[in-house]
Amino acid sequence: MQVFRDLSQLPEALKHGAVAIGNFDGVHLGHAEIARRLIAGARDVAGASIVFTFDPHPARILRPEAAPAPLTWTDRKAALLGHLGVDAMIAYPTDQRLLSLTAAEFFRTIVREQLQARQLVEGPNFSFGRSRAGTIDVLRQMCDVAGLGLEVVQPITIDGDYVSSSRVRKLIAEGQIDQARRMLTEPYRLRGMVRHGAGRGATIGFPTANVDAIDTLLPGPGVYAGRAMTSGGAWPAAINVGPNPTFGEQTMKVEVHLIGFQGSLYGQPLEVDFVARLRDIQRFDSVGDLQAQLERDVAAAKAKVGQDLQD
Repeated sequence: MQVFRDLSQLPEALKHGAVAIGNFDGVHLGHAEIARRLIAGARDVAGASIVFTFDPHPARILRPEAAPAPLTWTDRKAALLGHLGVDAMIAYPTDQRLLSLTAAEFFRTIVREQLQARQLVEGPNFSFGRSRAGTIDVLRQMCDVAGLGLEVVQPITIDGDYVSSSRVRKLIAEGQIDQARRMLTEPYRLRGMVRHGAGRGATIGFPTANVDAIDTLLPGPGVYAGRAMTSGGAWPAAINVGPNPTFGEQTMKVEVHLIGFQGSLYGQPLEVDFVARLRDIQRFDSVGDLQAQLERDVAAAKAKVGQDLQD
């Protein structure tokens, strides 16, 4: 997977292909279907498959106070699309100049002149250009005039619900990781830096990495099974998101117990996959009761992660 931020650096070999434009936040099953059709379209025109995304999300520029928390960072998004077989991703810098382009200007300068696309693949709710005036019908008319192919991919549904980034975002924010996982192509992942915490975990036999500076959506409070990725490898993990009421702490924190890991992670980056929800946050009457529950959490986390690897 190749990632570009400047269209002037796009090699000729990646032009004249099939293009899908959108945010692709989370890279869910709907995005996977678009990617599948995109790759097929690229074969039809004997070109490359290109996903054109916006970095940051346009809402961060237009409505920063209401902008949704991202589900993926740029490199993670590129990796997920690469796993689906897409040739390259463009993370186009979003600014007022770009957002001021009319739909006709965007189509002419970006799609036709710079990408020189031969085929477009979009969802039915796609819109582009200033004030989102470029609807899918407008795009179809432009493609007809320019002689470009356009395939409109219908949404994916699971149990009657449309798969969308907003739906996935809502489920994750509510802590419904298991339901969100069904809509994603891979487990939900966050990243951050390991900072010093209170150090209580180590004193009761369950040391944790306290993850800070997280730049994606935080799952709702709960205890989760997951996988932690360090520079030295991946480890099954029991993850606590939320306060620590047993010790009278109400601060929202992310604490990750890497099962079987020994060593220090302070000051290092850590990425964490959320595989399944284990239980709600609860207050325990004694440290002994907490330790007993943590033992059960660790055993459950190991089992969940092992099952996920087999599926």
